[in-house]
Amino acid sequence: MTTGEADTETYPRPPETGPEPSATAHVRARSGGPLALRAGQAAPAGMARLGRGDGTGLALPVWPDGATPSLLEEYQVAPVPVERSGETRRVLAAALRCCWSDLTADPWPGTPASVDDVLSTYRALIGRGDDLMRNWAIGALRRLHDSAWLEVADGFVRLGPRCASWPPASHAQLRELMRRLPTAEETPGGTEVLPVVDDRLDGAPENAEAGASVTIPDEVDTDLLGPFDERRRAEIVAAFMAVEHAAEPVHEARFSALRDPVLRRTLTEMLERRGRVLIHDRESWISGYAAETLATGTASGTGTVSQAGSVLDEAERAVLVLVLIHSVAIPRADGLLPTDSWLSPFPAQIDELRRHTKLPIGELEAALRTLRHAGLVTQVKAGEEAGGYVPGPQFHRLTSQARRRLQEELILAAGPHTPLAAAVRANRR
Repeated sequence: MTTGEADTETYPRPPETGPEPSATAHVRARSGGPLALRAGQAAPAGMARLGRGDGTGLALPVWPDGATPSLLEEYQVAPVPVERSGETRRVLAAALRCCWSDLTADPWPGTPASVDDVLSTYRALIGRGDDLMRNWAIGALRRLHDSAWLEVADGFVRLGPRCASWPPASHAQLRELMRRLPTAEETPGGTEVLPVVDDRLDGAPENAEAGASVTIPDEVDTDLLGPFDERRRAEIVAAFMAVEHAAEPVHEARFSALRDPVLRRTLTEMLERRGRVLIHDRESWISGYAAETLATGTASGTGTVSQAGSVLDEAERAVLVLVLIHSVAIPRADGLLPTDSWLSPFPAQIDELRRHTKLPIGELEAALRTLRHAGLVTQVKAGEEAGGYVPGPQFHRLTSQARRRLQEELILAAGPHTPLAAAVRANRR
């Protein structure tokens, strides 16, 4: 998930007038990261408030019944994959080891640590210090920064607001893990301070950690879940986490809350409060954005929010269109793909993307990296060739309305002067 431009320079700017609808706030938080709050401003419904020492804060969505996406493991449902997940976890552990200076306190907000110390701790953890491992660690720091698990800038690392989402019950296990990890001092030599990202930290006062606080709402969706017994309540929450965080649509046979109309109605209402809808395809289900809250969230946030929920700038949108043209539109025109399919086994070759864009190679690669991290494209191999890019798992989350709109946009992009494009423009008048 990419972060939006804001008065904090890291998180989406809070609205200047009146409280926004809760569903819209959840759309902005999901697409652009934790929401910035002004001094004294309360968090929207269903969100925790992470307060700084100067009175400002951040709003972070809270999952129902204290569940986390790790619940998917119990049901053997695959989550959205993280690029080089093992390295990313190890770098996060190294950062936590350096920034969680007081193990008697909660992890967040911790204290800043230098990138140098984090990389040295990472080296001690894996027992290697070659250039390849260092490059992977730098990539992991970028991913963790973009997803708000860490804040990285000016040669320093801070724990990001998502670290405050760890349930208190997990802190004891985390403390034990931290005691077992090596420190930077245990690694001979050092590493240079590296410019990991260009973004600046949020500009909070240096002593902001001293007055930091986390305010968790007492209960989330109590009015919806309250009438059910413990078993059915757990079934609804499990289905909620599955449709929100699974990489692929989940089969209804695995979740009774997707089969039972009464439970499914409650699940639908829980999603509606977050600007989301259930998407049904045969016997499988997944969640996506409701069109009205997506449009409102785009207007009140920054950049352009895709149906997959990522804030994309102009270059990233252009590269995504190129991938769709070469991997979907052209094979579909040749009769190789069904009309309504947005998944493709025909990768857009990287050479084709370079040849058909005016973006510098560095910007093209940065855009592809952002799209990969957002799940909008997937990098694949193509036999003996260099491979390329196809639409990512987030395209499962398109509603029927969004699929039609995207089909029209692809027609306009691939053949703006064709009769079919003229018909699309005429229908929109």
